[in-house]
Amino acid sequence: MADIKQRFFISYAGPDRVWAEWVGWRLKRAGHEIELDRWDWPTGDDFIQRMNLALSRADATVALFSRNYFADGRWTQEEWASSVAKRGRLVPVAIEPLADDDIPALLAGRLYQDLHGLDETAATAALLEAVNGPKPPAGPVTFPGGTLADSDTEPAPQPPRLPSSVGLPEVWNVRRRNPDFSGREADLVRLRTGLLSGHHAVIQALHGMGGIGKTQIASEYAHRFASQYDLVWWVDAEQADQLPVRYTELADRLGITKSDAGPEANARALLQHLRTRHRWLLILDNAEQPDQIEPWLPEGPGHVLITSRNPDWHGIAQQNHLDVFTRSDSLAYLQTRLPGIATEQADLLAKDLGDLPLALAQAAGVLRSGLTLERYRQLLATNTARLLQESDVRDYPAPLVATVDIAVTRLRDNGHVDAAALLLLGAFLGPDPIPTAWLEAARPGLRTTPGDANDVMWLRKSLQPLGRYGLARTEFDAFQIHRLTQAILRTRTSSEQAAVIHDDITTVLTAVDPGDPESPADWPSWASLTAHLTTFHVAEVVGGRTELRRTLCTAIDFLLRSGQPRTAYDLSSALHQRWSAELGPDHADTLTCAQYVGHASSDLGSYAEARTIIEDAFSRRRRVLGEEHPDTLQSAHDAFVILSYLGEYAEARTIIESAHSRRRRALGDDHPDTLQSAQGLAASLHNLGMYAEARRLQDDVLTRRRRVLGEEHPSTLESARNLAASLHSLGMYAEARRLQEDILTRRRRVLGEEHPSTLESAQGLAADLHAMGEYAEDRNLQQDVLARRRRILGEEHPHTLQSCQSLANTLHSLGDYEEARRMKEDVLARRRRILGEEHPHTLQSRQSLANTLHSLGDYEEARRMKEDVLARRRRILGEEHPETILTMHSLAATLYEIRDPQALELVRDAYRRCRRVLGERHPDTATVAKSLSVALKAMGRTYEAQQLSGKKPQKTKRRSGRKRR
Repeated sequence: MADIKQRFFISYAGPDRVWAEWVGWRLKRAGHEIELDRWDWPTGDDFIQRMNLALSRADATVALFSRNYFADGRWTQEEWASSVAKRGRLVPVAIEPLADDDIPALLAGRLYQDLHGLDETAATAALLEAVNGPKPPAGPVTFPGGTLADSDTEPAPQPPRLPSSVGLPEVWNVRRRNPDFSGREADLVRLRTGLLSGHHAVIQALHGMGGIGKTQIASEYAHRFASQYDLVWWVDAEQADQLPVRYTELADRLGITKSDAGPEANARALLQHLRTRHRWLLILDNAEQPDQIEPWLPEGPGHVLITSRNPDWHGIAQQNHLDVFTRSDSLAYLQTRLPGIATEQADLLAKDLGDLPLALAQAAGVLRSGLTLERYRQLLATNTARLLQESDVRDYPAPLVATVDIAVTRLRDNGHVDAAALLLLGAFLGPDPIPTAWLEAARPGLRTTPGDANDVMWLRKSLQPLGRYGLARTEFDAFQIHRLTQAILRTRTSSEQAAVIHDDITTVLTAVDPGDPESPADWPSWASLTAHLTTFHVAEVVGGRTELRRTLCTAIDFLLRSGQPRTAYDLSSALHQRWSAELGPDHADTLTCAQYVGHASSDLGSYAEARTIIEDAFSRRRRVLGEEHPDTLQSAHDAFVILSYLGEYAEARTIIESAHSRRRRALGDDHPDTLQSAQGLAASLHNLGMYAEARRLQDDVLTRRRRVLGEEHPSTLESARNLAASLHSLGMYAEARRLQEDILTRRRRVLGEEHPSTLESAQGLAADLHAMGEYAEDRNLQQDVLARRRRILGEEHPHTLQSCQSLANTLHSLGDYEEARRMKEDVLARRRRILGEEHPHTLQSRQSLANTLHSLGDYEEARRMKEDVLARRRRILGEEHPETILTMHSLAATLYEIRDPQALELVRDAYRRCRRVLGERHPDTATVAKSLSVALKAMGRTYEAQQLSGKKPQKTKRRSGRKRR
């Protein structure tokens, strides 16, 4: 036993799992507590967070050093420095010979214990010597993994062997290891965990579609854990009636066959032998008939691994569904096989191929032969089947096309006519799950599905064979066909048959009723539908169908409301172009589509493009429908929004006032469209600096929307957020904060963490925190919002730039002037280019940069910039806009520093205007008053300064030599 009981976290690379099990076993036997790193940490994972969590709960981390452990991309030098090396809680042991350049420079001089090349006794002694040194300090707790007492790491009845102490098992017939195998670490850990879960024969069935890599994983498992078995035997189980013959081959290898017995008797003898033998693994590859396989499954203290397309192993084996690669695994595979391919290119190719391992392997082979990636992707879109026939992938028995063709032929040959018809229908929908409810609703109108339309079990009868042959993944309420399987099936379909299927697809999609696109509760249903509508080959068909135009327009509306402007833009612009040609640019559906193109362009930050589209639609609707038509008034609202985004506040106000007046007259005060215009008018007043008037109108709109739409309707939350913004501008920071916190909580729950409106609320709350001087919390929130907006919207979206600007302002307030200056200069340059020199946001950036230059002591440059901003704001916003007034105050502060006599009159003017526009009690008025007081005192005008601050002037006491009576 160790002198000190410790808790160890064992950190290892996925391929070294067998070593982790051995180390864990030995340390547990020595009295320590153990946790294994359950998942391999992939490229791009937050290593610092994961390792810090691991270290925080354990007394020390035992790191199994190997070339796999230090593979490129697992972590960086900086991560080692911040998470491990500085803390001194790392116990490194080497499990294979390592050269100096195999180990990161930071760790190169660190002593580690060698375990490789030692026998069991010596390796155990070396391990215990490494861990039984001085106990490192413990830290705060919580991290991933499970203890060795948990079922996922409980060792087999026999203790794990020292991996380097043995070679391949004595009985072995597995083909060579695939040197290109990569990824699948989570699947291998799950498989290993399952096989170690019992003391008797454990049977694991690994099932999935053809080309998914089932055989590859089984082979990798056999090689990776070969040292833990004495017998590993691979059996081709596709023909179940041949199992006795295959078993006899193994029995003969073990010397237990009887020459006068037939295959079945020898196979039975083998099963009996395995009951009494430890450390064996039997792999039944490509077993498709569970009922015929079950009688030949062995019992005893060993492991059985089955690979199958058929998912129906219930009651026979523990099931492991194998899905396509994760995208990170796809990228790692492509970048290994195709050195030099950019991550963006690999990502596009992986998406085109649906992350299917066989397809990725075939693509890598073709691309390595000289075909360019651009040409390959073109051919994949136009000649899928032909391209996927090309394969020189040694580790897969057939190219993907042949794999699909064989499965479909078997399906038809076995009389599954309904299943084949359903498969073909699904091939012409999108690659996302297809809800079975859609087909049930559309069944009476379908022409391509044979059989009795009144048979309530037709769908179940059709889906079961598709799952059994690995042609579709079936769930209780949906089924899914891989995109490449779909593409191959479509190329095998005649144009005449395709035309009939297109009619059926239209029937299916027309029958779908996802609900209200404005209601987040219905968004999952809309997401399911739009996933199919936006698939290229589906969109090509449905875009020309009259009965689906309304559905398509509503789907675009959903995409916009749910925060998916890019997808909305792609769909709406394609449909607008098509409908303009087929229906004419003035058709009502064409104009509705144009309206959504404008919305999407605006949401993407392309304001100039959006303005052109929106104004054209507005003009056409006025001419075709008239000034008072609801669609015309919606275009008027759109015009107001885009003009506001462009900073043209006065013109925007004129348009929204007219639209609001017309909607009130036609629809009444409480109609959602009227409330939309009222909200717009309030926003317009706010932009013009009329905060009190904006607040009054926003209060009214919020009350009405709460009553008409409900507390958590997105439009109600929008009104609440705008009211909070006006409260902030009125200096009511605490009240604004309380409201913003409530809105943010609701939006997170209703819309999700990364919806644009949620991020807008987080940005607003950060502004309130800033105004209240809580800069550290403000910075944390700003950084989170900025990171999300960069990822979702891009570096140069106006909302991203606003987040950059706000974070820079916070850094300024924290005294980090140099970093604030760097960020502000970058934002200003981008805003000039994207929004123009005189956009209010560009002027905001210019003013903000000037403030930082002032704090850095560059008064002359700060003065020049502030004078320019003041002149522009006076012309664009007016003399008494709050932002103009605050620029006057800011300029006065700089003039004061350089002893310019204009400072006093400028700050006095700013104070008078602040009192008139914002009121006596506004924080900005108080700030300007304080500046004016300082300036007056500096000029010796103490009496006037004291009057300004509300203090009574101190009377000077008379000095006299006489005593007062």
